[in-house]
Amino acid sequence: MSLAELPLHGFERPASLADACATLSRRAGKGEETVLVAGGTDWVVSQRLAPLSLGGELPLVLDISRIPELLGVKIAGERAAIGAAATYFEIRHHSALSRRVPMLTAMARDVGALQIQARGTLGGNLATASPAADGSAALMALDADVVVASVHGERRIPIAQWFTGYRRTARAADEIIARIEFTLPRTGAHQVWRKVGTRAAQSISKVALAAVGEYERGRCVRVGLGMGSVAPVTAALPTVRALAVSPGPLAVPDDQLDAAVRRDIAPIDDVRSTAAYRAHVASALVRGFFRTLRPVSNAG
Repeated sequence: MSLAELPLHGFERPASLADACATLSRRAGKGEETVLVAGGTDWVVSQRLAPLSLGGELPLVLDISRIPELLGVKIAGERAAIGAAATYFEIRHHSALSRRVPMLTAMARDVGALQIQARGTLGGNLATASPAADGSAALMALDADVVVASVHGERRIPIAQWFTGYRRTARAADEIIARIEFTLPRTGAHQVWRKVGTRAAQSISKVALAAVGEYERGRCVRVGLGMGSVAPVTAALPTVRALAVSPGPLAVPDDQLDAAVRRDIAPIDDVRSTAAYRAHVASALVRGFFRTLRPVSNAG
């Protein structure tokens, strides 16, 4: 595949999720490759550097951007459901999300330029599984569920189990990401989105942190964290999470916190940064988040 071969791909636009699942199931059963495209902000760009197929069979491109079941944001009680094809632009301007999950809408404002936000989707972030994906870090902090659909029905996968390796996921070949669901953070929860990159937007994160801290009667009862660009997959920082709840933000000295961060990440050197810089920034971001938690703990 290459950019020059884009016009040679077969192209279909299914009218419904059932139609898309049927096509995907039929082709997967024959061992035929299918590319699911919504915004295309990752896949189309990646074709620029892809080699020519040299006569090999090109995958079918399935445009899922207009499937009704994959669109929109729904809030029901304390649960949110974001369609896999809902754009970052829609997310950043959603009033209920802005009020209850400002960390998520702040992330959506930082994803590329306005043109990328108008086409890019959380479903695409999850499908391509880049460890630098901002959207994946935010969803990790929310402990979201990824709901996939196939001809056999739906399957719910906790995001902690979604990424199975570098750019690999738990999605089967005949499944489509339908939506992302999560419980809204408690009112008053501390939420942080920090993206460190070459510039504020239109750059891939060197390190990004999404964080949610929830309190009950002055005691930290839940911390959700997601960090991008510090490991082969989006990092959930489980050791840091545990420290935030017990012994709690007030009782964790910075050197212990730094050690926990180092245990939870595995940064590398690449064209955007160095492993040493990423480790330093990761610790600084986590320390900053804990500083926002400590006044609440102290008040309790």
